[in-house]
Formats: sequence, C-alpha cells, structure tokens
Amino acid sequence: MSADDFKSKGNAAFAAGDYAAAIAHFTDAINLSPTNHVLYSNRSAAYASLGQYSDALTDAVKTHQLNPNWPKSYSRLATAHSGLGNLNDAIDAYKKGLELDPNNEALKAGLRDAEREAEKKARASKGPAMGGNPFGDVFSGPEMWAKLTADPGTRGFLQQPDFVAMMKEIQRNPGSLNLYLKDQRVMQALGVLLNIRMRTAGDGDFPMEESLPREEEIKPEKKESEKGKQAKVVEEVAMEDEEVGDEKEKEKKKRKEEAQREKEAGNAAYKRKEFEKAIGCYTKAIELDDEDISFFTNRAAVYLEMGKYDECIQDCDKAVERGRELRSDYKMVARALTRKGTALAKMAKSSKDYDVAIEVFQKALTEHRNPDTLKKLNDAERAKKELEQQEYYDPQIADEEREKGNEFFKQQKYPEAIKHYTEAIKRNPKDHKAYSNRAASYTKLGAMPEGLKDAEKCIELDPTFAKGYTRKGAVQFFMKEYDKALETYQEGLKHEPNNPELLDGVKRSVQQINKASRGDLSPEELKERQAKAMQDPEIQNILTDPIMRQVLIDFQENPKAAQEHMKNPMVKNKVQKLVSAGIVQVR
Repeated sequence: MSADDFKSKGNAAFAAGDYAAAIAHFTDAINLSPTNHVLYSNRSAAYASLGQYSDALTDAVKTHQLNPNWPKSYSRLATAHSGLGNLNDAIDAYKKGLELDPNNEALKAGLRDAEREAEKKARASKGPAMGGNPFGDVFSGPEMWAKLTADPGTRGFLQQPDFVAMMKEIQRNPGSLNLYLKDQRVMQALGVLLNIRMRTAGDGDFPMEESLPREEEIKPEKKESEKGKQAKVVEEVAMEDEEVGDEKEKEKKKRKEEAQREKEAGNAAYKRKEFEKAIGCYTKAIELDDEDISFFTNRAAVYLEMGKYDECIQDCDKAVERGRELRSDYKMVARALTRKGTALAKMAKSSKDYDVAIEVFQKALTEHRNPDTLKKLNDAERAKKELEQQEYYDPQIADEEREKGNEFFKQQKYPEAIKHYTEAIKRNPKDHKAYSNRAASYTKLGAMPEGLKDAEKCIELDPTFAKGYTRKGAVQFFMKEYDKALETYQEGLKHEPNNPELLDGVKRSVQQINKASRGDLSPEELKERQAKAMQDPEIQNILTDPIMRQVLIDFQENPKAAQEHMKNPMVKNKVQKLVSAGIVQVR
C-alpha cells in the first residue's frame, strides 16, 4: 500500500472517532513518506483528540519544520499548547498563523478562545480585586445579550439606547456596575443574569434580592414548581438529544466502515478485471459515504478501462466538485482531473479536441505536480502536433509552394524563397526536395547551421538523392571543414559516381587539405583554421586521446615508430584530420 492509501485509512478512522487506529495508519504513511507535512499534522490532531498533548506537540513541531509557511501548522501547535496549559504559547501560535492567513476563521476562533481562557485563568489566580465587582463574569461574552433578549422583562430594555450603552460599559468594565445600581433596569438585568428575581421599586422602597429558601427547607412532599418542571423537561430533552447524537455518530461510523469494505471489494474486483462488479461496489460505497471522493475516482478508473469515457468524466467532475466542498487533499483532486484529462485525450479525434484535455492536465498540475500527469500532458501536446501536421498535409499544395520558392530563388530573393519552401515542408514533411532547396537558400544567406540541418534532413529522407550531399558538402566547405566536406562528397559518389558537382567538391576539398599539409597557408589562414579546429569536439577528442598524443610525440622524436603508426587506418585518418585542421604540418 502507498502512503496515500494509509493516509486515506487514517482519515476514515479519524472521522469515525477511532483515533488510535487513525494514529496507527498515519504512522504507517509517515514511514513511507517521512517528509509529508500533512501526515504529521493529521497524526497531531489524532493525538490531541486522545488527550495525548505531548505527542501532539511533537508532531505539530515536525509539521511546522517541514512547512513553516502552512497556516495549519500553527493551529496544530496552538491546540497542543492549549492542551498542555501553555496558553501564552497557544496565543502566540494563533497570532503567527494569522500573519500568514489573516482571514482564517479557524485561527481567529482559536485565538478568541485562548485569550478568553487566559483571561479567566488570570482572574482566578488573582481573586476579586479591591474595589472590583464579584459579578464581573456574568457580563462577559455574547451570552449576556442572549439572556437579556430571552427574558420578557428585559427584552424591551434593549430598544433603549441609554440602557444598551450602560450595559456595554459594564461589560467593558465590570467595576463600573456600582455606578448604575440605582437604575431599576440594570438591577432587573442583573437579576436575570444571576438567575434570581429582584424586587422592583413598585414592590418596595429599594430593590432587594428575594430571599431564597435553603435546601433543607424544601419539603419532599412539596410539588415541584413550574420552573422546576420546565428545568427537568429541558434536562431530559438535552439528555435525549445527546443519546440521539451518539446514535447518529455510531450510525455514521458504521456506514463509513461499510463503505471502506465496499471500496476494498471494488479494488479487488478491478484487479481481477471484473469491472461491472467493481462499479457496483464503488456505487454502494458512494451511497454509504459521499464524503470520500476516492470512491468517485476509483469508479472513474473502471469506466476509463471499459472505454466509457463520458461516465468517467462525469465521475471525475463529481469528485472535483465534492472535493472542493470538503476541502479534500489536493492530491485527490489532482488525480480526478488527471483521469478526466486521460478520458478526454482518448476521445480526441482532431487536434482541437486535445485543447480541452491539455487544459485539464494543466489544472491537475496546479493542484499537484505529479510526474505521471506531466507525462500525459506532454503526450497530449505531442499528439495534437502530429494531428495538426496530418490535417495540414497536402502534397499538391506542397509542390505548388516549392515551385513558388524556386521562382524566388532564381530571382535571388532568398528570404521569400525560404518562406515558400517552409510552407511546402509543412504541407508535406516527407518532401526531401523542399529541404534541399531551403538548404541552398540558407547557404546563400550565410545561415550555415540552418543550411546544414536541412541538408542532413534531406539525406535522411532520401539517402540516394545526390543533391543532398552536394548541399551538405557545400555548407561544410564554406565553414572550412574541408575534411568533413570531403567525406560528404565521397559518400554521395557512392550513390552517383559520375555526378560532376560531387567530383568537383572532392577536388576542391583535396586541394585545401593538401594546402594545409604542405604548409602553404598564410599565418592568418593557419591561425583561423587552428582556432576553428579547436572548437571541434572531434579534434578535441583526438588531442586528448593518450594513444594519439604518443603518436604525435613519435612524429617528432621517433620517425620510424611514426611510420608504423601510419599503417593503422584509424590512426592515419585521425592524423589526416589534424593536418587538415592545421594542427599538424607534414614537412
């Protein structure tokens, strides 16, 4: 199994609440992919869910080391620090995470909770301050406004701006409560927040807290008050809700486990080429759990194998859409896009059809740069180019364009000639004559590398075409590579022994080679030829060959040994190349 497979199992176990199993699967994944920061992050979350905050912190630190620019790494650090009671470290982690991602709601909520907890902890350690207010906690948070809104007696006060202003001031500074106790509305609000009934001015001269019966004064036989009954009903309902929630969680966990079993059965059927059975298994898995997009991508793979490309594309689109909603692993989304691109490429019948497939492959690479996806993209681009050539192929138009090029060549309008020869080649890439003629045009313009390339292509397409050798030999001669030009002309004569251009080329090349051998070159010519030769890789290899270096030494110090060396055809050929290049002179 791959690291992704173990990670998927870990995620499923975590979602099912089996944190110990999730840790085991994430550990197996880490063993296969020790540099994947996501795996450490997930295992940290699992440790934290079990209350093992030290281990959670270790994995959170490793996550941050592997990817310090990932906001979630700070969330993991903060969770672990909070669990260990290090609230200041947790707050610091949340703040650093928000520096990277200021709009991250999870980090914002975590920071608020950590700061609130730190504030409570600080107040508890100091006790009530002198001159402070022991009721300060009842005014904190949004719960205050919720209670005041829920109570019929205080709900109307919230429509009065001066009351709202007083309550905001008390919430901001609980110590200021004493300043507003004379206001009957504040007293009534305090009673609501403390869950006690306060006398109003109509009940007496001064609002007083109604005395509450002590616990021992409540007689067993006394009927429950209406509020008591309501409280009991609420408590029972809450307990029922918890039981229902537990049942739902158990049912969800059971369905996820069953979905995983269906997936494994589908994988086994796929390997056995039982495609219909595999599709049935993956379909059941989707019905049981639509939060795992691997079920869609696996079914898409089966459809792809069966040649049902439309169905494959539909499943890939569903996987991408659902993956975006669930914020699934980017690798899974990339896999779905790659499968879709593969299906589109197989459906392509024209060069334009490949455009959509290429676009999908490019999107997949933005999600995750996978070598397999990159190869599929390159294959699609290559196939598109080949189809474009096939669609553009027209030998008749190619002949017409070549003739137009010939007319411009005769007029010595070589750039225009090259334009028409190029169009002829596009229309018929197998036309060796078009390459030959364009090589001649490049030579006339002094573009020797381009001319040489076209001449070699001409020979490749038709090795018996003599003019291809004359074109190549001419370029090499102009480049003063006389020994190479001689070889080219001689090769052409094997196919057409009496060709006057080839014979003349041999004659001229030999004259230049002999000129160098006799030492008839001027100092400038010799210097130029030697400089050019030293850039030739073949000459460089000859000069660095230990055997040839010994041969050259023998030429200077041991003529008899040098004569023996020259009996070897390979040595003789290499010496001749050095002579032609002006590196060695024979006297």
